[in-house]
Amino acid sequence: MTNWEAVYAAGCAVPAGRALDELTDELAAALRHPDPAVRDGAPYGVLRAWIADGVLGPELRHRLGDEMARRFTDPEPQARTFAPLVLDMLVRRGAFDPAWLAAFAAWYPTEPDLRGYDAALGWLHAVAHGADLLAAFGRCPAVEPTSMLRLAAARLLAPTDHVLREQEDDRLARAIALTLTRPELTPADAAGWLDPVAAAFAALPSGPTPAWASNAMRTLRALYVVLDRGVRERRGGPLLEVPHAEAVGARLGEVLEPVFQYS
Repeated sequence: MTNWEAVYAAGCAVPAGRALDELTDELAAALRHPDPAVRDGAPYGVLRAWIADGVLGPELRHRLGDEMARRFTDPEPQARTFAPLVLDMLVRRGAFDPAWLAAFAAWYPTEPDLRGYDAALGWLHAVAHGADLLAAFGRCPAVEPTSMLRLAAARLLAPTDHVLREQEDDRLARAIALTLTRPELTPADAAGWLDPVAAAFAALPSGPTPAWASNAMRTLRALYVVLDRGVRERRGGPLLEVPHAEAVGARLGEVLEPVFQYS
């Protein structure tokens, strides 16, 4: 087993005398590990550096992406929820396969384990990690942005008894805002994905607010703030233009007003 802590400490240099494909497979296995110290530690940092710096060539990046796409059906929650983090790195580096998008779209609104953190497994963050990949696909020229907006709505409307608590709603709001920066979106495209959310809110029965509805309301409120304050692709980066921010903001107000207690 490679000492990944030493590799990371050495500036992520490829260990001498080791085959890069075998090392990549080892890193991929580590990112499925149930021990968060293994999964979320040095192996993650090394893999991120190797992808960003072009250490992994196109063939290895594609093989790694295929493995992550398969993990969306893995029985272990940490394997499913860390797969989008790796795919996010790959897509932002320019790699893309429609099969990865299809696997992600099938998984994201149906993932049942929405815990942000587990005492034994550490960070899971399915909604937040999935949001990061949604943003990467949403900014990818090969992906139709309206499909990512509809996918975000599907995640918001998916039945669940879990109330998000680790700012997953903020991460999803940011992903939606980044997708809304695509210049080819029309005003109808940019706001139309909210129609099924409005219909679901209108059909809410009286009584306690369901968990899914609470999650959706908080995500849309966060999106309203992001559109007002501006969105960045990375912390400290430049503000990106959202061409139809005013139209989306107006529609958000219409969708949220009926479920705002004091309206």
